[in-house]
Order: sequence, then C-alpha cells, then structure tokens
Amino acid sequence: MKCPYCNHPDTRVIDSRPIEDDCSIRRRRSCDECGKRFTTYEKVETIPLIIIKKDNNREQYNRGKIERGIIRACYKRPVPAEEVQKTVERIETKVFSLEEKEIPSHMIGEIVMEELQNLDAVAYVRFASIYREFKDVNTFMDEIKKILDR
Repeated sequence: MKCPYCNHPDTRVIDSRPIEDDCSIRRRRSCDECGKRFTTYEKVETIPLIIIKKDNNREQYNRGKIERGIIRACYKRPVPAEEVQKTVERIETKVFSLEEKEIPSHMIGEIVMEELQNLDAVAYVRFASIYREFKDVNTFMDEIKKILDR
C-alpha cells in the first residue's frame, strides 16, 4: 500500500480488525519512510449484479431499495433496527450466493418475502400486498389465511 503522504510504495500494517458488519477489515498502517500513520479499509469486491425488472429494463443491484422496502413493511412494528439489518444481510447473502450476473426482480422479491415471513407476519402481509399487487380484499384474506394455517 502506497503512503498517501510521501507516496513511498511500501507501508507496514500495525493493526487489523474486522468492522461491525464483518464484511470489511480496518487496517492501521505506518509508513517506514515518513513515519506517518493512516487507516485503510479492505472489502471483497463483488461482480456487479444486474436486476431484470418486470418490464425487462435492467438496473444495477441496490441494497438500499431492499432495506427501504423492509423498513417500510416494518413501520410501527416491534422489530428492532438490528433485526432489520440482519434480515437485509441474509437477503443479500442469498442473492449473491446465486452467483448470477443477472437476476430477475421477482427472485429477489421471493427471497424478501421468505425472510419477512420469519421476521414479522404483519410486515410480510404489508410487503406482499404491494409485491403481489393485491387487487381486492379477498386476495388479502387469502394471504392472511396462508399465514394462519402455518
């Protein structure tokens, strides 16, 4: 790693520790040339994931969209923010473990539904009502009956 102060091409790692999300590493480094210290962050580089929308448009994967959808579904529910983050992490892990360069949005939607079902029944129904585009109360009731039958 090149020193950002003197551009010396070789630096030493003093300390390494994982960051809270366990997906990156924070490293404290020292330059042997100028003696200054600095911090670097190391994260696994993933291949860009393309989402194929219902209308066949393509867009780059955006974790924020999943997170916002889950937060909206859990609005005023007794679901801790930590659980929401863990759920988003599980969803993202499942999506990337498919090891595809392009994934239809409905596959991600199904993964989100599966995770919400385990997180909170009301949040699941809220998300399902938008995701599955419920047209009337009967469709809503059918989904609720499925939950109650489990």
